[in-house]
Amino acid sequence: MSRIHAFGDDALGDLDAVGLVAAIQDGDVSIPEVVEAAISRTERLQPELNAVAYVAYDRARAEARDPRGGFFAGVPTFVKDNVDVATMPTQQGCDAYRGRPLPADGDFARMYLATGLVPLGKTQLSEFGFSPSAEHPRLGPVRNPWDTDRTAGASSAGTAALVAAGAVPLAHGNDGGGSIRIPAAVTGLVGLKPTRDRVAQDRLSRQMPVRIVADGVLTRSVRDTAAFMREAERVYRELSLPPIGDVTRAGRKRLRIAVHTDGVGRSASPEVAELTLKTARLLEELGHQVEHLPAPAPTTLPDDFLLYWSMLAMVIVRTGRRSTGPTWDRDRLDNLTLGLDRHCRRNLHRLPGAIRRLRRLPALTADFHRTYDVALTPTLAHETPLVGHLDPSASYEVVMDRILDWVAFTPWHNATGDPAVSLPLATTAAGLPQGMMFSAGAGAEGTLLELAFELEEAAPWASIRG
Repeated sequence: MSRIHAFGDDALGDLDAVGLVAAIQDGDVSIPEVVEAAISRTERLQPELNAVAYVAYDRARAEARDPRGGFFAGVPTFVKDNVDVATMPTQQGCDAYRGRPLPADGDFARMYLATGLVPLGKTQLSEFGFSPSAEHPRLGPVRNPWDTDRTAGASSAGTAALVAAGAVPLAHGNDGGGSIRIPAAVTGLVGLKPTRDRVAQDRLSRQMPVRIVADGVLTRSVRDTAAFMREAERVYRELSLPPIGDVTRAGRKRLRIAVHTDGVGRSASPEVAELTLKTARLLEELGHQVEHLPAPAPTTLPDDFLLYWSMLAMVIVRTGRRSTGPTWDRDRLDNLTLGLDRHCRRNLHRLPGAIRRLRRLPALTADFHRTYDVALTPTLAHETPLVGHLDPSASYEVVMDRILDWVAFTPWHNATGDPAVSLPLATTAAGLPQGMMFSAGAGAEGTLLELAFELEEAAPWASIRG
């Protein structure tokens, strides 16, 4: 096992984002010093992790000298390379076209950067975010800082690798089937997928027939995630949802928590199931009421979600040249993207029914959460795979079966729109992080954050520094 991190005695130290804000405000460090330290750390890590898709260091240095306002003023960050940021191209984790620097921020980036964060560039992802492991045949794999022989998850792979290894305290991710929670789970981070419509999103995400994508951050501490949600809400507020507000501590209410280790079509491995039950016992020790029961997802969900997921690939494959320009080269797409396109075209007659069933799920889960405040599952069904296990150059059938075997829990919340958070509460026998996932009803991020604060205090997670 080869572990790598960049924590050291510089302006970033081992501070999380909230701690860094305090250090800047107290005059212990300057914003230019902080940004320069983040650039230095990133440059040190990049050859090992392959986490960065695009660098904007000159822009970051300029912003450090004249920072915008906001709670996170001067805190260095990265943006995942599937949302639009002014002066940067959006490459979507692929090399099937050549992106050009964009003239303006997309809606999410506008909200994100209004909190004061300073972007150093963009992070790598799997091609169009379709795979839970970023292993591009030409761009290379994004490696896990806990063990560089293993994947950093995906699709927010580069973000997770850089935050876990200490390059920046928090960075952007988004989640259409687990893409915040999966990389958080395998790199020892906090990864919250917010409720549908909670934060501002770019136009393409808003136009989906079922809006499965949610944007957020990956962090090393619960307080960073809570602070980001508070500050994002000050910039953009969805009035149909109850406000999250300023969550800073554990809640006092004892919760009714449902536990299940059977996922969307597949179940957890014996080791991961036992780690989940260990977490359930901790919840009981803390006074919560825990019940073990089957997952509420209907048996149609695996096929419906896969067909909807494959529809997104079909749209990309069929409209690539029109949407990206003359440099588009379909032959440079990986086997997973092309296989998803074929799957959708062969099953187009089933797509309207799948969309109808997916749209009914919020009512089902709302009924479930009238009884249970929170549900606990593992984030992923088994231990983090080695790089190569999900190589998209393998046949579509092989790769898809392996994906479904690993990602058996996260898609449910994208389909329902409910919030869910992965917390690094467990460690495997091999010494790797194994995330535990908590979900709640629509708009109940506050409940999840209060529970996360309580668990972080009761069972502090392992450090990459040993």
